[in-house]
Amino acid sequence: MWHALAAIFFFALPSLQSAVPKKFAPLKFAKDGTFQISILEDLHFGENAWDTWGPEQDVNSVTVINRVLDTESPDLVVLNGDLITGNNAFLENSTVYIDEIVGPLVDRGLTWASTYGNHDSAYNLSREAMLAREHRWPNSRTEQMVFGREAGVSNYYLPVYGSDDQDSTFFDSRGGFYFQELDSSGNEIGQPNWVDVSVVDWFKKTNAEFIQKYQKNIPSLVFVHIPTNASLAAQTEVGINPHREPGINDDYTLAQQGQGWCADGSDASSCTYGGQDVPFMEALVNTPGVLAVFSGHDHGDTWCYKWDSLISGMNVKGNGVNLCFGQHSGYGGYGSWIRGSRQVLVTEAKLKNKVIDSWIRLESGHVVGAVSLNPTYGEDSYPETPDLLSSCPTCNYTLASK
Repeated sequence: MWHALAAIFFFALPSLQSAVPKKFAPLKFAKDGTFQISILEDLHFGENAWDTWGPEQDVNSVTVINRVLDTESPDLVVLNGDLITGNNAFLENSTVYIDEIVGPLVDRGLTWASTYGNHDSAYNLSREAMLAREHRWPNSRTEQMVFGREAGVSNYYLPVYGSDDQDSTFFDSRGGFYFQELDSSGNEIGQPNWVDVSVVDWFKKTNAEFIQKYQKNIPSLVFVHIPTNASLAAQTEVGINPHREPGINDDYTLAQQGQGWCADGSDASSCTYGGQDVPFMEALVNTPGVLAVFSGHDHGDTWCYKWDSLISGMNVKGNGVNLCFGQHSGYGGYGSWIRGSRQVLVTEAKLKNKVIDSWIRLESGHVVGAVSLNPTYGEDSYPETPDLLSSCPTCNYTLASK
């Protein structure tokens, strides 16, 4: 989609004594032609911080991160939304949870990029404050490239250099509540939960400029916390086959962008879905090079679906883009499914054929849902993903099938 740009951002020195200041070079494929991403979804730090079990959840989440990173060696870690449970946040220290989250990454000298989710916006937590906290660490690559009240914050792209350059694009699907704003009745003001049209316009304009300048499309991966209506349609109208699209499918029906909003943009309780994510879906399928979209939000879904047709009830036709969920990584947030992290492996050799590999590394160390997102994905057969649950790892760690 975009040609690699010679732009590197360096930030102020970190505040933790264990951190070693380091200026990160542009992202590159390794000498063996590979580039791996570890996706951490829905960590939900800071939940019920006033009780003993809230902080214990955060300790357990750090354990999950360490277990994943002890096994995988990613070139980039993506924190794909709901880093913090903002509706439980205190104004005075709401962003310090960022330090807990990135501590294991800093200890290993890893770099990361974030998207912000609906729980990352609340009366006592702002996306801007989270970004400022991240920028205290030189390891962070999170940026803001679109400005405005309705745009959200974490909209940007990262180039990955190699013989065939690749791009990763991050979108802020917003949600939650506006920071320090109340309506005339003293209620928190809800923030829309879809990628705003101003961001879609930026995406299309920037893409067109780079195609014109470099005369080529670059393979791209997209990260956005809340999935689009295409994922819901795939789940309910087509169906997710446990062998062709391995993964748990327990959040049925899943929550998507535009849920709970009316077509006119109001959030009346009588409306179930307003269709505001249609411009974003159209931009995704009309942008050559977008290979996959990775989302979270729905903790009980971990499958990938190749959207290559017009699904009943929709007016946007898929072009073969893969719609993937991660794995609930944190002990905060709802659900007791086993925690883990989706891995994405891009190789220069396979990228020529628009193929990427992916699997989920569980906190137990096991791998599930390993797939090749190739032209025949959705037709190939894979082992069914076991529906496992996990208990508190500091309280006699056990696994059980659901």
